[in-house]
Amino acid sequence: MVNITSRQDAEAIIRSQVVPTIFQEVPKQSIFMGMAKKLPNMTSKQTRIRVLDFLPTAYWVDGDTGMKQTTRQAWDNVYITAGELAVIVPIPEAVLDDAEFDIMGEVTPRVNEAIGYKIDSAVIFGDNRPKEWQNDIITMARQAGNNVAPASGKDYYDLILGEDGVFAKVEDCGYGVTGALAGMNMKSKLRGLRDTTGQPIFKSSIQEKATYALDGAPMRFPENGAFYNNIAQLVVGDFKQAVYSIRQDITVKILDQGVIQDPVTKEIVYNLAQQDMIALRIVMRMGWALPNPATRLNEDRTGCAFAYLEPGTPVVTQAVTFTVLNSADEAVEGVRVNVNGSILKTNSEGKAVFNLRKGAYPVKISKKGYIDVNETILVEKENIAKDITFMTQA
Repeated sequence: MVNITSRQDAEAIIRSQVVPTIFQEVPKQSIFMGMAKKLPNMTSKQTRIRVLDFLPTAYWVDGDTGMKQTTRQAWDNVYITAGELAVIVPIPEAVLDDAEFDIMGEVTPRVNEAIGYKIDSAVIFGDNRPKEWQNDIITMARQAGNNVAPASGKDYYDLILGEDGVFAKVEDCGYGVTGALAGMNMKSKLRGLRDTTGQPIFKSSIQEKATYALDGAPMRFPENGAFYNNIAQLVVGDFKQAVYSIRQDITVKILDQGVIQDPVTKEIVYNLAQQDMIALRIVMRMGWALPNPATRLNEDRTGCAFAYLEPGTPVVTQAVTFTVLNSADEAVEGVRVNVNGSILKTNSEGKAVFNLRKGAYPVKISKKGYIDVNETILVEKENIAKDITFMTQA
């Protein structure tokens, strides 16, 4: 047997090449904030937006001496309330000293990406939405009837751009689509669309990169993980109608004193000074709103500037039915029921039906000549029927 010094024998003294970089993707920021309208920074926790609520009417005058009629115009308040995003990243000082890379420089952009993810998922889909915020875009679109379900015999072209497609839903409310959001898997669905001659609609040749736009509106495919395919396949809308404001821009502070507690048990987890640690504390505060002003095509403000295409299995919601009655137990028609920004008016039976996911929702019920009613509805796993007694103003 011939003995040799093998690689295994010399493994301890063989130098391994270390590539002087960390293999990672470029951090993805908030898609919503890149498409919506930015308002001036907030000067306090809450900002009020004045919104056109009631449109005036003009009348023809009958004859030379006909009486001219009067009309009114009204405004409403929509509030933007700042929600806070924050995180603390503890790091032992010994780890910082021994690391080959700037750990804080690597952590900060990834936390920024996480903030973008949280903003998009809360605003668009309502995931972990701060309780101070109004309903998310999906909920408001659904309450306006701007959700389109896949149907047999209809391809994606009809579902998106057809007469009853998502674009038509937005246009029926008096808005034009300025942008679209979809998951990455939507690209393959669009590439598969063919015209009547069998030619691809979105690609002119296999060598060229497809440019994704719908009726001139650019499409974005969020890569920060904030598009939820189980809730929507596609979201389209007039993003100029959505506004946001920043109360506190992303702020990074390095802490080397104090303790860090478990947020649930309140037990001390780390003592920074005693354990020779530092902690990055990153904070941001911002708010958003979809004011939904009255327009000639949306005079009662029950429409929405957004619409979405449902997945094959729509998300589970509960029916919440409000029945508004006067002091004589008679149905009151035309009452505005505002469930955290989603608006419906009662029908001839005094009813307004909302389809809501689990959560707590502030409700304002109002009509000229009546005293406003404010309620809070807690939605769990069952349908809710709520009777409201409406009193006339003295």
